[in-house]
Amino acid sequence: MSVQVNKTAHSFDKVRLDALLNRRFFYAPAFEIYGGIAGLYDYGPPGSALQANIIAEWRKHFIVEEGMLELDTTIMTPAPVFETSGHVARFADWMVKDTKTGDVLRADHLVKNVLEARLAGNLEARGAAAIPQNENDKKRKKKAAKVTATALEDSVVKEYETILAQLDNYSGPQLGELCRTHKIRNPDTDNEVGEPQQFNLMFASSIGPTGQHPGFLRPETAQGHFLNFSRLLEYNNGRVPFASAQIGRSFRNEISPRAGLLRVREFTMAEIEHYVDPEDKNHDKFKEVRDVELILLDRHVQESGSSETIRMKVGEAVDKGIIANETLGYFVARIYQFLVKIGINPERLRFRQHMANEMAHYATDCWDAEIHNSTGWTECVGCADRAAYDLSVHSAKTGHPLVVRQALKEPIVTEKEAVEWDKKTLGKTYKKEAGVIQKVVESLEEAALIKLKGELTQGAAVITSEDGKSFKLTPDILSIERKVFKQSIREFTPNVIEPSFGLGRILYTLLEHSFWSREQDVERGVLSIPPVVAPTKVLIVPLSARIEFDPLVQEVSTKLRRAGVFSRVDDSNTSIGKRYARNDELGTPYGVTIDFASVQNRTMTLRERDTMDQRIGPMDEVIATVTDLVNGSINWAEACQRLPAYDGVQAVD
Repeated sequence: MSVQVNKTAHSFDKVRLDALLNRRFFYAPAFEIYGGIAGLYDYGPPGSALQANIIAEWRKHFIVEEGMLELDTTIMTPAPVFETSGHVARFADWMVKDTKTGDVLRADHLVKNVLEARLAGNLEARGAAAIPQNENDKKRKKKAAKVTATALEDSVVKEYETILAQLDNYSGPQLGELCRTHKIRNPDTDNEVGEPQQFNLMFASSIGPTGQHPGFLRPETAQGHFLNFSRLLEYNNGRVPFASAQIGRSFRNEISPRAGLLRVREFTMAEIEHYVDPEDKNHDKFKEVRDVELILLDRHVQESGSSETIRMKVGEAVDKGIIANETLGYFVARIYQFLVKIGINPERLRFRQHMANEMAHYATDCWDAEIHNSTGWTECVGCADRAAYDLSVHSAKTGHPLVVRQALKEPIVTEKEAVEWDKKTLGKTYKKEAGVIQKVVESLEEAALIKLKGELTQGAAVITSEDGKSFKLTPDILSIERKVFKQSIREFTPNVIEPSFGLGRILYTLLEHSFWSREQDVERGVLSIPPVVAPTKVLIVPLSARIEFDPLVQEVSTKLRRAGVFSRVDDSNTSIGKRYARNDELGTPYGVTIDFASVQNRTMTLRERDTMDQRIGPMDEVIATVTDLVNGSINWAEACQRLPAYDGVQAVD
């Protein structure tokens, strides 16, 4: 029977986790020996392997299972692309400056940190929360806004909570008003801050030796999808719906990156653009996820000043119109399934709907997958219905039609008024203004065309352009006749549903959710990373570095590799217990020990990381069992039924 383990015996300690991640080189500040640059990090061997495994599972979960078309588009992007998409004008955050030191702070983060610190101080003053006493807590508090035990009026507490619930909905001027009204200062200096100003987050650059082509490092991968839409549509035989997917680097010149991997300037994104008929946003596989239960925080609750969540099945949320349509709901559910599969705690995962002011100007609905961690709730995935905005603006700018042409099963027959021009007479009469006249007439509704037709039968008609100019039209310039039209092709611009993943944020929150300390020894940290994404799946531990173990170590290592199981050998001189403890910190879920019984009897022990439970069996049977465990075809309880418990006694003569 599997051993029970208490993972909550000690409270979460971020300082201890950070020390572990640094010691084991999951990641570290880039250019560290030169002093480093805020917001830039290098991943070490376990961090790189963890990210690669998350990406591999993402590809399997989305690209393979959903039959998506994978892209790899350029990072450097000409400026006109982002001018058209709206990034040059709108891709910005609000910043404020310390009036004395000139230090720059992100305005919404400043308001959030200061108000949260005041609420924490109120709890301490009222005895509802103990003032931290240990050194680790003191170190943590230095990095955040200072918490002072000061009681607040109940009305002020309510006001602060309302502001925090609606924070993402405030504009720059409103954030400035909050700073003035609530006397919010730079917590590092206690100096006042100036009025919020917009700061564009894109890194500007140039293309070519003379800089004649201004460009930007992409802040997202999405535009590469949209600009290749025609090719993707042709590759997909002209059919929608379909999805393109891309994993790659993006860059954002963050104002004040201070939260490790949660806010960086260079990061890896995984994005999907699912193209769908605007008149049919149902999804063929929605029935498969209807019963997935989510924790939701909708826009109406936030706008009322609350952060109260509800549990609801995604099918019910779509039926009630809380989530806009089936395709959006389908991807929200699939995002949930992916995050839980790789190890995110479902009780610390919620989906928050964007409020009116924070919604992108083109979006019709947007939900963020937010994961709770030591800094609060962090957006890790966005899932938006971008409507037809992107394809429409790029098509209008370039003249390249980014549309779907769909043959109709039954032609549509319509009867309507049609305009016929005598372009020679029109051009001779109005010269350069001929185009304006055509545009005005051809934009008229059916009723207006009928009225114009009647006036022409009387000899002449007068039309007015947008700038107020009047033009006299006569029957020799144009005629209007009723005609029958037969439409066999439907042309439309597809809408886009976009799930967008910040992989660095997911990786870090996964590490937080996985970290705990042994009940009997707080210094023995463990990362309970699921086998599917663990950097190393199996640790091979020879009892010692004696030469007689080498052939078996090589054999086991080779068989595991051939089974697709990534393993490492630790034949250092330290004790087996210390070697396992070291790899518990690296998140290695399983270990096999080769000892004298292995040499004599070809048996081997199998250890499970969390419980430290050990089983024994023939080498090939242990290898088969651990392979099934890593592949997810069995769990530890089932493995315990295959292999007997190891009693710690070597079965040797």
